[in-house]
Formats: sequence, C-alpha cells, structure tokens
Amino acid sequence: MMASVAMMMRAAAATTIQTTPSYSHLTARKTMTPSARTRKNHRMDNNNNNNRRRRRGELLQIVSEGTGRFIVGGNWKCNGTRESVKALVEALNKNVPNIEKNCDIYCCPTFLHLPYVKDNLNERFNVCAQNSWVEADLVDPEHHYDSTTGAFTGEISAEMLEDLQVPFVLLGHSERRTLLGDTDEIVGKKVAHARYHGLSVVVCVGETLEERENGTTFDVIFKQLKAVAKEIDDREHSSWGSSVVIAYEPIWAIGTGKVATPEQVQEVHSKIRSWLAENVSEDVAKATRIQYGGSVNASNCADLAKLSDIDGFLVGGASLNGDDFAAICNASSVHYKAVGR
Repeated sequence: MMASVAMMMRAAAATTIQTTPSYSHLTARKTMTPSARTRKNHRMDNNNNNNRRRRRGELLQIVSEGTGRFIVGGNWKCNGTRESVKALVEALNKNVPNIEKNCDIYCCPTFLHLPYVKDNLNERFNVCAQNSWVEADLVDPEHHYDSTTGAFTGEISAEMLEDLQVPFVLLGHSERRTLLGDTDEIVGKKVAHARYHGLSVVVCVGETLEERENGTTFDVIFKQLKAVAKEIDDREHSSWGSSVVIAYEPIWAIGTGKVATPEQVQEVHSKIRSWLAENVSEDVAKATRIQYGGSVNASNCADLAKLSDIDGFLVGGASLNGDDFAAICNASSVHYKAVGR
C-alpha cells in the first residue's frame, strides 16, 4: 500500500513542483552530483553576473548563490473559518493566471481545513501541513522514528499526511519552539520521520531579539541546523536540495511589523549556505533553497528578492490575502533578474 501511495504522491506533485518527494525507505537514492564542468560554468556565470552588477553600480555581491527554483510558502497559522477559507481559496485560484510560472508555491492551512484546501485549491499550489508528530523519547538508529502505538491524543502523524497525499510539512516554526516546547532534537527527529514517509520538509530556524543583540545568532542557527543534519543519513544528503527547504525566520521580526534589513538577511542566508557546504556538502549547499520569513509583504518583497541567497519567502499574515500573496510569488522574477538567471 505504501508503494502505491508513493506513486500517487509523485504523480500529483509532478505537475507543480520540479523536484518531488523521494521515498528513501523504498529505494536507495542515486547521488546526483553535478559534474566538474557544471560547477566551473556556474562559477563563471556568477563572476560574469557580479561584473555586470559592478558596471551598473549595484552593491549586491554574490557570495554563495543557490541554484534552486524560487519557492514561496503561505503559513495560514491558526486562522480561518469555513467561510473565510473558502473565500481565500477562491481568491488564490482567481490569481493563478497572474502568477509567474518560475516559482514553486505551497500553502499551509490548519489541519481542520487541510482536506478542503487540498480538494479545492488549484493544482498550481501545493498544500503543506503545519506540523507532524514524533515520539520525542524514541531512540532509532535507523532515523525512522515510527511509533508502535497511536496513543498520542490530538497529534497528527507523518503516516497520516502520507496517506492523505500531502506533499509538504512545515517543521520547527518558532511558535512551536517557543510556545509548545519543540526542542532542536525533537525538530530533527520530526524531519527524519517526515522524510522517511516521503514528505518534503520546510525547516524553520531563527534567533530571538536577545540572541541577536548578544551576538549569538549564528550559534543558535547552526545548532538548529546540526540537529537536523545529524538525523539525515548519507543516503538522504543527495535529496536535500529537492526535499528539504530551510526557512530563516528571525523571531523578533515575525508578526511584529519589523523586518530584518536586506544586509542582515543576506548575511544569515549566506552563512547558512556556507554551513551546509562545510557540514553536509557543496552540492547540497547550492541546491538547498533558503527562504526568508519575517513580516514579508507585497511592499517589501521585491527589495528582499534581489538578494542572491534568498530563494523565496515564508509568508505569514500577507498569505491570507490572495492578491498580496500572488504579488509576493511574482517577486521570483525580480530575484532571477537580479542574480542573472
């Protein structure tokens, strides 16, 4: 049955997402390592792009640009009634002709509204769950973390999302870390468990205002990344770029109206990519898409999209407005133009 579900998920996702979830527990992955010639050409392209920017007098400099498609996610959080969700779905569907085709998109409704959204939202959008359960104390050297019991009242498992053919799950959001006690270790296990069941994962990382002010931003983020990396074994590393998205969300900029400066965002994204290169692989660092999430809206998305290491956005409040969310998705064209792709 699991094999048949995997086939259906791949067929459903193929029309919207360039890179579809893989099932590591069913088949061994083949490492997709770019050739030396491709890497050389990519470096030459980056150098040419930087030279063009210098001639135009722009200050943006490519440090460690990624190679993945722009990706935008809408986190609806704990919002919505049957009436308002229906209206939002209709507004998003109406905007499909206006949305650029060079962008991957996912929407995260509540669990209650997930089936309705999946059945009624245009296939241009993917659906994404806001969380999935893992047994925190479970020890599993295979990194599967399948529980032998269902005695976890109120929780939603990755197996259930797999059965519903939900392709994405959002994990490690700051609100779950700070309000609901999701530790770095638990987030790492959730990622491993979700990947084992074929789900693509959006992993949130970020620092508090206190951590930024005391100079520990990168210590915090690298610790969060390490907890995920140690749960993904070598067979999984080749799928990071296609199946694991990282969303940097400075906690002090979420829902506050404050937005990190473009320089702050670029610095963090570049450091994340460098960490992946040093601790996972250069191929993973280039292929992994890094989103920014922190009060992104239709007014500021274009300026942020010009940054070389922003591969997309994780949008909160603005994703509840169909027109605004479509405008944010279209920042993909600004990004591609800015980085010369």
